[in-house]
Amino acid sequence: MDFIGNGFAGIIVTAVIILIFLSLFLRFVPVGLWITAYFSGVKVGIGTLVGMRLRQVSPHAIIRPLIKATKAGLNLSTNELEAHFLAGGNVNLVIDALIASHRAEIDLEFEKAAAIDLAGRNVFEAVQMSVNPIVIVTPDIAAVAKDGIEIIAKAKVTVRANIERLVGGAGEDTIIARVGEGVVTTVGSADKHSDVLENPDMISKTVLGKGLDSGTAFEILSIDIADVDVGRNIGAKLQTEQAEADKNIAQAKAEERRSMAIAQEQEMRAETQKMRARVVEAEAEVPLAMAEALRSGNIGVMDNYKMKNINADTDMRASISGQSNEEE
Repeated sequence: MDFIGNGFAGIIVTAVIILIFLSLFLRFVPVGLWITAYFSGVKVGIGTLVGMRLRQVSPHAIIRPLIKATKAGLNLSTNELEAHFLAGGNVNLVIDALIASHRAEIDLEFEKAAAIDLAGRNVFEAVQMSVNPIVIVTPDIAAVAKDGIEIIAKAKVTVRANIERLVGGAGEDTIIARVGEGVVTTVGSADKHSDVLENPDMISKTVLGKGLDSGTAFEILSIDIADVDVGRNIGAKLQTEQAEADKNIAQAKAEERRSMAIAQEQEMRAETQKMRARVVEAEAEVPLAMAEALRSGNIGVMDNYKMKNINADTDMRASISGQSNEEE
C-alpha cells in the first residue's frame, strides 16, 4: 500500500510540474497567435515569436497588424513592423494608413508612412484628408483700403494633405497666416473699399495665385470669401488723431512762448528795480557830495538854494503833469 501511495503521489507531482511547464510555455510562446497567423496566411515561426518576447516586443502588436495588411494585399515583413515598433512608432496606425491609401490608389510606401508616423503626424488622418479635403476657416481678417475704410473679411480655405510634404511641411497655422497676409495686401491695394465689396472674388483670385501652399503639408484647392463687412473709418480716425496731435503741439508751443514772455518781463522788472536802486543810491550820495562841496568851497550857499529851487520846481512840474494826465 505504501508503494502504491508513493507512486500515486509521484504521478500527481509530475502532473503538476507538467502543468506548470505548459502554463509557462504557453504564456511565453503565443501558440494561439501563431495558429491564428498560420490560418490567416501569415507565415511566421514559433522561433520568431519567441525572439520577439526576448527583444521585449509584443507579438500581438506585430502579428495582428501584419495579418490585417496581408488580408488587404500588402506585402510586408515582421522585420519592418518590428523595427518601426522599436523606434517608437504606431504600427497599427501605419498599417491602417497603408490600407486606406491602397484602396484609394494613393502611392504610399511603408517607409514613407513610417517616417510620417515617427515625425509625430497622424498618417492615417493624413491619408483620409488626402482623399477627403477639409475646410479651414480663418478668423476675421481686418484690412484697410486706400480710401481709409476698414474691411473685415473671413475666408474658407479648402485644402487636402500633401503626402510628399507631410514630413517637414508647415501646418494649418501657416496657411491661415499666409491667407491673412494675402487678404491684407489685396484690400490694401484697392483704391476704394467699395471695389472690394462689389467684387469679393478679387481677394480669392489674388490670394490663390500667390502659391500660399508652398512649403506646407497641404495643397490649397480653393479660397472662398465667406463674409465681408465694413469696419471703421480708419482714415478719418487717423486724421482726427493727427489734428488733435497738431493742436496739442500748437498749445505746447504757445505755452512755451507765454512762459518765455513772462520770464522776459520778470527779468526786465528785476533790471528796472536794479536801476531804481542804483538811482536811489546815487541820489543818496548827492547831499553828501554837496556838503563836501560846501566845505571845500566849490559851491556857495546861494548855489545850494538855487539847486533846491530847481528841484522844487521840477517836483511841482511833475506833480502838475501827473494831475493833468489823470484829468484827461
